[in-house]
Amino acid sequence: MAFAEASLSVASAPSYLDVLNAKQQQAVLHTEGSLLILAGAGTGKTRVLTTRLAHILEQNLCGYQNILAVTFTNKAAQEMRERVQHLLSRNVDGMWLGTFHSLSMRILRRNAEALGYSSSFTVIDSDDQLRLVKQLLKAENIDEKQVPAKMVVGIINRFKDKAKTPDRAGNPQELTVQLYRQYQERLKILNAMDFGDLILNCLLLFQQNPDVLKTYQQQFCYMMVDEYQDTNTAQYLWLRLLADGYRNLCCVGDDDQSIYGWRGAEVANILKFEKDYTDATVIRLEQNYRSTSHILGAASGLIANNRDRLGKDLWTEKQGGEAVLVKGNWDSENEARFVIDEVEDYQRKGYSLSSMAILVRASYQTRDFEERCLKTGTPYRVVGGLRFYERQEIKDALAYLRILVQPDDGLAFERIINVPKRGIGSTAMQNMHLLAKEHNISLPRAALMYAMEDGKGAAKANLRQFFEDMHRWRQLLDTQSHVDVVKSVLDESGYTGMWLEDKSPDAPGRLENLKEFVHAIEEFEFLPGFLDHVSLVTDNLNQSAGQCLSIMTLHAAKGLEFDFVFLPGWEENVFPHPRCLQESGQAGLEEERRLGYVGISRAKVKATISYALRRRMSYQGWQVGLPSRFLKELPHAHVKHVQANGKESTNYSSQKESYGRPVSFNEYEAQHFEIGDRVFHQKFGYGDIIDTEGEQAIVEFDLAEEKRIHTSFLKKQ
Repeated sequence: MAFAEASLSVASAPSYLDVLNAKQQQAVLHTEGSLLILAGAGTGKTRVLTTRLAHILEQNLCGYQNILAVTFTNKAAQEMRERVQHLLSRNVDGMWLGTFHSLSMRILRRNAEALGYSSSFTVIDSDDQLRLVKQLLKAENIDEKQVPAKMVVGIINRFKDKAKTPDRAGNPQELTVQLYRQYQERLKILNAMDFGDLILNCLLLFQQNPDVLKTYQQQFCYMMVDEYQDTNTAQYLWLRLLADGYRNLCCVGDDDQSIYGWRGAEVANILKFEKDYTDATVIRLEQNYRSTSHILGAASGLIANNRDRLGKDLWTEKQGGEAVLVKGNWDSENEARFVIDEVEDYQRKGYSLSSMAILVRASYQTRDFEERCLKTGTPYRVVGGLRFYERQEIKDALAYLRILVQPDDGLAFERIINVPKRGIGSTAMQNMHLLAKEHNISLPRAALMYAMEDGKGAAKANLRQFFEDMHRWRQLLDTQSHVDVVKSVLDESGYTGMWLEDKSPDAPGRLENLKEFVHAIEEFEFLPGFLDHVSLVTDNLNQSAGQCLSIMTLHAAKGLEFDFVFLPGWEENVFPHPRCLQESGQAGLEEERRLGYVGISRAKVKATISYALRRRMSYQGWQVGLPSRFLKELPHAHVKHVQANGKESTNYSSQKESYGRPVSFNEYEAQHFEIGDRVFHQKFGYGDIIDTEGEQAIVEFDLAEEKRIHTSFLKKQ
């Protein structure tokens, strides 16, 4: 049924169309042929998708079993099923609605024999994957320190995301390709598949068995896919093969919200939809029901700087509202204080904590806000991740410090004595526990006794080295700052090196967390004081099930909405994230910008962006913070800028050089300065000289108050 035909019967249109705007109705009624629904943030895409699905069934265009509806999460699939059942007032259990993985498994259960598997094949999880790869490395006498199992698993998963079997994964002589081949052979023997196999093997089933493919092509008269911008290559090929039957493929997505490139998503899939399906219709949903015009204007102005996008013009009937606030702060601690003060102010005005969220670029940024919430008694929850002091690497680092301060702490000793590995096996640990029980002493004292016993072996030698290191570090506490000693402990114990050598995707984040951990210690005069603070913090982590402020990463916020959204850390080397730029260049920058767009567009009433002029880093002391390049891309008409010195500014033109400009902090050469010169200071940023007195200058800084500065600390611009 074409839209032109469907629109003739508007008078008798079903009631579920009444709540839709004109574009949404057009998308629902366009049932035949390839269709791309380009749905901007907050434009009601879920309602359109479920209504379209219900409409096809209500009009008897096909049966339940003839629709294939694909989502990315089980939660989304369940929500869609419930909405369709509500619209139709009947059960729709026969419909093929689920995730790529669940639908692929359903197909493979019926056809696994064609690939040499039994229909009762097992699906292994990530832990089983890792265990299997470790077995392969051991069998090949490969040192896991040189070739980490987590890295191999990551590479194998990326091969599968890109639909590459071992014979198409690259040079067969390469170690990773060889391990991939062995891994797949081992899975076949075990009659098992991992999650990547569910889609890859289903794809192979279709490619190698045309009769099976044709059966499913003829079965699925209508296909619908949610979040199409998040599909990877294997999912893209899977959809194309199935859609080649009736070519009634409807994809819903937003290229401006493609933020999962790091896990295999290909934004190109949605960008080339019209090339793949030359007869395709594209319908843009541009009326936003979530945000005010200022929020939409800021988000749209930012994303307009991306080159690779299909383009949309979001608009809303919610005129007015507050401009997006861009707030400068002296440092990250001051930034956290500002944000939580704002949260408390909204609370006093009657808004619930659940209507507010803090969205950070990297997980290590949560610590400052967690600390501030604990100090003010503000209930909070970290969404999609652990609280800062609950993370593995932080607990490990704390254990090292606990045993440093309290030598008899057996629990801390047991946690880290083999982290990193020191060759201390279960037999040695058992002997130490027996000694502790026999002599009624702590486990560390028993371990020292065991290490000093007669006998050779790596375990005893490594234990002796551990206790010698601990003794040396304790002595250093008398002559060096506790912060420097902590750095020595983490480095010389091999703990930092362990994560530096780890090739898993989460290793860089763990290192960032360790740097933030050292930053936290700097705020305390003595190490025991810090440990007492952490004990109190962790004791207060059990929050009530009531109203809570949400703290999460920008990635975790996709699909959510809040009245008030805080976006801290908009600085160079934080956001955009430097690793994305180094690894992906322009494509990485555009994905970072899409993250910013997603973040701003989560807000319904007010969005607040903030940055710090300097952030404390563990091994570099105070580091100058440059406001993110994204700030100058925000349209002035939708933004109010308050500088760190409290001055309000609506004109960015005089400050453009302060945003995203790479600066070399080499020792400044002697220069002659005059009134009106533009200068840069490593701590206070950019400013203009308003007076000179010998070797001193009075500088009016853009983002700080007026200062009298020795000219040797200034660099002429």
